[in-house]
Amino acid sequence: MTDRAPEDLVRQLAFLNEADRLKSVERATTLNDGSRQENSGEHSWHVALYAMVLDGQAEPDVRLDRVIKMLLLHDLVEIDAGDNPIHAPTSDPAQQALAEKTAADRIFGLLPEAQAIEFRALWNEFEAAESPDARFAKAMDRVQPLQTNLALDGKLWEMHGVTEEQIRRRVGNPISKGARTLWDHLSAKLATHFAVKS
Repeated sequence: MTDRAPEDLVRQLAFLNEADRLKSVERATTLNDGSRQENSGEHSWHVALYAMVLDGQAEPDVRLDRVIKMLLLHDLVEIDAGDNPIHAPTSDPAQQALAEKTAADRIFGLLPEAQAIEFRALWNEFEAAESPDARFAKAMDRVQPLQTNLALDGKLWEMHGVTEEQIRRRVGNPISKGARTLWDHLSAKLATHFAVKS
């Protein structure tokens, strides 16, 4: 018997099979218990959960359904481009950005045209971080690894020589733009952590 599935369904299933590869991309961040590296699939799920739980921290006009879509899609490019840890300087940011755009073209291009356009637009919006939805999504993406580092008493920061000033510069602005009260709370925790460590 021949496969008579509609072309759109074949393409959607191919995309979902490809998305499974995200579970094999290791991140610099570990699990909160420090037992192993987190993978990018786990990270995407966790930041989507962060958005659901912390949606009261978002601006009033933020649409949670769009935020969750962005967070589920935002790291799919890592299948091709790899993880780019926020505290590890990239040798060439322009080259990394190009690699991620090329990956987005290929991966979202697996989908039927209408979905490919929709998902790519959500990915572009997340990357630009200009809309209220994208600012909140970006804040959640930055909060989760910060929380993990705090849960590990700064172990990963110490391993990589990350300073309080670097953390504030690299994650403070995106978090405060998308969730100001949440950043105020985390900023105080960060100050306390580094005060104790000094």
